[in-house]
Amino acid sequence: MRATTIIDIHHDPAWRSRVFWTLAAALLLAPALVAVEFKPWLLFEPDNLRVTLRFLSDFLPPATAPDFLVMVARETWRTVAIATAAMVLALLLALPLTLLSSAALSISSLSGRMHPLARALRQAVRLLLVLLRSVPELVWALVFVRVLGLGPSAGVLAIALTYAGMLGKVYGEILESGDLQPTRALLRNGSGRLQAFFYALLPGNSRELTSYTVYRWECAIRSSAVLGFVGAGGLGQQLDASMKMFKGGEVATILLAFVLLVALADALSAYLRKVIG
Repeated sequence: MRATTIIDIHHDPAWRSRVFWTLAAALLLAPALVAVEFKPWLLFEPDNLRVTLRFLSDFLPPATAPDFLVMVARETWRTVAIATAAMVLALLLALPLTLLSSAALSISSLSGRMHPLARALRQAVRLLLVLLRSVPELVWALVFVRVLGLGPSAGVLAIALTYAGMLGKVYGEILESGDLQPTRALLRNGSGRLQAFFYALLPGNSRELTSYTVYRWECAIRSSAVLGFVGAGGLGQQLDASMKMFKGGEVATILLAFVLLVALADALSAYLRKVIG
């Protein structure tokens, strides 16, 4: 048995391909690490390690003052509200754009060749989705903070625009990668696009769509933390204030609140997948 194993290893027909792609990945990664000046060993130098340990020690113990915990609870709810409102707006933008950009609901493509006007429309919508997701939510937040002033409204609009592009792209890929036979059967028999979507395309891909939507909601919660540093409200804005005042205990409490929010989103995603499945 051992001799057979050794022979199989030495006569592996794919070993040349594995070695080639491993070396190619190393050659591509090496200049990237040099470009970003990636030097993790600097973290373990005595001076840097001492500063790091001092910084981390300031996190203990977490702040537990009643008035501070009340404020954290209020800002946690505001963060959830920002993420939820942003996701609703993103969905309102992404769903029609997904239907327009997806070839799964194209009636003209049933004959084997999509109509030029339909193809041009889909390419224009996909270009719009590229534009929306190409601008980071932080950039949108800086724009809206200047227009609307400090507060959660800027964060909601910033997340909504960027996530609309992300949702539209991924929704389209999910819909087009599923089983299209029921959808095409309905379209061939005179069904409208919306009917084919709700009765064939959506039920067949509901688990993947739900899972990705909840994941994006989780990402929106994390994004709100970053946007808070530019005045877009929520826990992130309080985190920025606590870090500027070197209050490590407050920072630790706020970070724990973020951990609980992400755990909640993960549990919600698992529950929804179980209900749908």
